[in-house]
Amino acid sequence: MRYISAVSLAAAVGSLKGSRHGGANIRVMEMMDDIKAHVKDWADDKEIEAYLKKIATKQAYDKTGLIYGIGHAVYTVNDPRAVLLNELAEKLAREKGMLKEFRLYKKIEKIAPKVLYELHGKKKMLCANVDFFSGFVYSMLDIPRELYTPLFAISRIAGWGAHRIEEVVAGGRIYRPAYKNVCAERAYIPLEKRK
Repeated sequence: MRYISAVSLAAAVGSLKGSRHGGANIRVMEMMDDIKAHVKDWADDKEIEAYLKKIATKQAYDKTGLIYGIGHAVYTVNDPRAVLLNELAEKLAREKGMLKEFRLYKKIEKIAPKVLYELHGKKKMLCANVDFFSGFVYSMLDIPRELYTPLFAISRIAGWGAHRIEEVVAGGRIYRPAYKNVCAERAYIPLEKRK
């Protein structure tokens, strides 16, 4: 049987680029830093909504119009990963004395989809995705931001490997994302016999 090559894993890791995938939780954290600096009363829904409208209309933060951590290509009602991280974030926030910040996240989670719907009128409802809470959880665990994307990748390596094995074993079925081997096929060499 063919083996999972370092090349396929390197390609998978290499696909984790940009602020919408892989690095999105870092963008959420940077956006939250900006919101915390510009919203004086974190308990005021109207002030939060007004600032989110500025972000969404490209007048504030990075002027992309994106509210990071809100929306997902597949999950529309809720992202089950975000639901779990939300519970963990609340527990950690209690332990770390960061409930005020957690409540700000919860307000943004509630208000942002409404703001985006009002501005863009998209038919599908948006929800917080896994990136919305993951950076906050990592920060409460004192994990540096530059490690967020590597953690994202590490957690997926087993899945990427399983996906490649399934693709090879099933022979010819269509899988997404597509995989194209650009290397010559090589026989598997046991670790103890490698140079």
